[in-house]
Amino acid sequence: MGGFNLKFFLYLSVFFMFLCIGSFVHAKADFTPILQKTLDIRPLDIASSADGKLIFILSKGQLVVYSPSDNTIVSRSDVDKAYNRISYSSETKTLTLASTGSCLLKLIQVEQIYEISMNDRPAEGPLDAPVTVTVFDDYQ
Repeated sequence: MGGFNLKFFLYLSVFFMFLCIGSFVHAKADFTPILQKTLDIRPLDIASSADGKLIFILSKGQLVVYSPSDNTIVSRSDVDKAYNRISYSSETKTLTLASTGSCLLKLIQVEQIYEISMNDRPAEGPLDAPVTVTVFDDYQ
């Protein structure tokens, strides 16, 4: 029985030694600034797309979509001033706006629009048509 107490005491001592050593070990973090921008709005909350290509900024009464790679504001949209929280789901490409004060919830589907230049391209029909169908027949 004395051997058991000695083993138990040894294991307990080693356990507490690792516990004490672990509390003195500190990991470092490296922070490298990528961009700093002064906005013309006061952000209430922000959310980012999973790929980091879009940042959604919610301010009082406005939703701003910002592109860090282009360093530009892609779009602005007016929203109810009661909204003060925002989140983004990359799976469903949905923004969720919430108001903690007035119990409002709003879901917004986010679809990126890509501009395709039609200059010097063969076309049929009026040039100011509301819809443009583009065929990429060179498989590139």
